[in-house]
Amino acid sequence: MTEERLPDFRTLMKRLECGTVSVPLNHRDPGGRKTDIAVTRLAATDKAHRLGATAVLPGGPGGSGYLDPVLRIVLRNEEMAKLNERYDIIGLDPRGVGYSTKVACPMSPGGPPEPGTLTEEAARKIYDAQVAANQKCGRSDPAFLGQLTTDNVAKDLDLVRTALGERKLNLLGFSWGTYLGMVYRSLFPERTGRAFLDSVAPPWTRFDRHIEDSAAAVERDFGRMAAWLARRDETYGLGATARQVREEVAKLVRAYDKSLKTYTDMQRPIDGSAVADLARRNSTEWARAGKALAELQTATGTTAPPTVKELLGAPMGAPVPGAPEMQNMTMNLAVACNEDSSRPNFDTAWRTYQQLVQRHPATGRVWGLVSLCSGWPLPVQQATLKRGSGSLVLAGHLYEFMSVYDWTLQTRRAIGGTVYTVADDVHVSTVRVPECAAEVVKYFETGRIDKGCKGIPIPS
Repeated sequence: MTEERLPDFRTLMKRLECGTVSVPLNHRDPGGRKTDIAVTRLAATDKAHRLGATAVLPGGPGGSGYLDPVLRIVLRNEEMAKLNERYDIIGLDPRGVGYSTKVACPMSPGGPPEPGTLTEEAARKIYDAQVAANQKCGRSDPAFLGQLTTDNVAKDLDLVRTALGERKLNLLGFSWGTYLGMVYRSLFPERTGRAFLDSVAPPWTRFDRHIEDSAAAVERDFGRMAAWLARRDETYGLGATARQVREEVAKLVRAYDKSLKTYTDMQRPIDGSAVADLARRNSTEWARAGKALAELQTATGTTAPPTVKELLGAPMGAPVPGAPEMQNMTMNLAVACNEDSSRPNFDTAWRTYQQLVQRHPATGRVWGLVSLCSGWPLPVQQATLKRGSGSLVLAGHLYEFMSVYDWTLQTRRAIGGTVYTVADDVHVSTVRVPECAAEVVKYFETGRIDKGCKGIPIPS
């Protein structure tokens, strides 16, 4: 949010209502232990023509939605702000996040992996540390952590609906929030109004499959970046054809893994994974990523080239005192692992890593060892999705990797709905682009929508 929007932010915060809803920790035991869900509401400004309430479902899992009515909707742009004219906008922190009841596990199993080529010996150390951390976390408060599931968050949301006195909830979901929307709609079809889900999650929850699909999408999208860079070879010098750019970047990945560079003004050494990180940037960063890759071709000296430092050396900003928690990594881990049936052993995780590097020479190195949920000690709990007849729009982005476009098509086959195609590679961009946002608002007002929008254009 820019400084000039601060007065608008303060005005909206005076309008924002906040509170908590007490829900059962275990919905199968409604009389047992309770947990609190933090909720916000920005009431419709045109009360005479009010159409209902739209709940904003945040990404993650683990993302906060507490300020979404203000930041993601009304302050996003003039078109998106119109949603608040006829709809109350509802935000929430899901269980385990922000102002809702939560717990915390240490999130660093053993520090970052050693830079350079990932050997089998180093990979086994990473794997063993991940397993130990997962077991320690999962056993720290299994009664709470075991209830962190999308299914339970959806049931919490329905109790929020009841507390707000709404007969139905309309849903505007982003990223993981799209899966939450699918689950809510499956559990409570008669209480679901219009639903617009942007950057659609797959209708399954296997983490290994998620990475496999995302990695393939990254390498495909890098082909678009390579072609863009090739057309500007005089500027970047990475190759005059897309193939030459691909080969040059793959060569850089291997070279920096073999001989990594440490700069005095950067904490992160530059190895093959850092190069691959630059190659997986979306189109909004192609110009800067291309410049950084060009810098790495000829980098000398003890300090980092400027664009490399800008993209790879920026430290994480310290939390602002008093600001809401934006992401809870314990909730992220618990939901992902409670719903992940893969939980690979070391041999499987190591084989998967080797395949990613071999299949995707420019970008595969960035994924590391796929072992997020290995050793998680709590039982697998997966939601059941059902086909519904209510109004549903699934917004898929043709070229993005965080929510692969084919997942949108898989989800439609699983639960129905209308596909809305966004011709970009930018995660959850529909509310950011005024032309797309106008169609989102039109959908919630009329139930009708076109087949798609252009999204964020590639740089000229």
